[in-house]
Amino acid sequence: MSTASMTGFARVSGASRLGPFAWEIKAVNAKGLDVRLRLAPQLDRVEPEARALIARRLARGTVNATLSLQREPGSPEVRVNRDLLQKLAAAVAGIDLYGAIAPATLDGLLAVRGVVEVHDAEESEEERRDAGADVLASLDEALDYLVAMRIQEGTALCTILVARLARVEALVEAADRCPGRRPEAVRARLAQSIALLAGNGNFDENRLCQEALLLAAKADVREELDRLMTHATAARKLLVEGGAVGRRLDFLAQELGREAGTLCAKSNDAALTAIGLELRAEIEQFREQIQNIE
Repeated sequence: MSTASMTGFARVSGASRLGPFAWEIKAVNAKGLDVRLRLAPQLDRVEPEARALIARRLARGTVNATLSLQREPGSPEVRVNRDLLQKLAAAVAGIDLYGAIAPATLDGLLAVRGVVEVHDAEESEEERRDAGADVLASLDEALDYLVAMRIQEGTALCTILVARLARVEALVEAADRCPGRRPEAVRARLAQSIALLAGNGNFDENRLCQEALLLAAKADVREELDRLMTHATAARKLLVEGGAVGRRLDFLAQELGREAGTLCAKSNDAALTAIGLELRAEIEQFREQIQNIE
């Protein structure tokens, strides 16, 4: 299964019994799936099926789908209001005409507002049903193109993310090898602290033990290094598995950032602190880039 991004664009045209139509779909990143549809009025009945189809094909992202329809010109329907025409003719026939006034004619009566009505031909139920099937089939085709584009972009993004994880793993290994973590370096720092405390006239042995234990605890970042490597390995596995893994990757990125922050807080060695800061920067870039993973 491939890993996809959440951005993409697709446009597909088709023909129906109601006329030519076109789907245009744009997708951007979002926390969940947000489908926004704009449909031609004659085809708004397909909205429930269109939403369900998009939800089956996409897991995350803001999706704007627009369906436009170009109506083909048809023969208009002409309707004569016979009842009104008869009433007008009867009313005019009872009027006495004087002088040069000509009697009412049919064309004159037909020109009266409301006698003749011209309507565009209405679509039949069968035409609407067939057109709905056509536009849904084209929507599925448009989603094929959109998904392919998202997978292509996601594949390129995965290459970058894997490189980021490799850099994180390399920094964790460098921290593990850091000279400041060696027993002799820890002992030297403990000895220095003891010497400073012993030179104090108000020397307190209990305070000495407390300081020694605190320094030793700060020097031990074994758990943080192990968890950093575990989280990086889990993130790499998700990228290989593919699918809708964006949320889980975001969680792992948060955990990586938390462990790197703890490493920096516990470090009392300049070299180890520098590695920890570089780790935090690398993890933050990793987290920013996975925001576009589905």
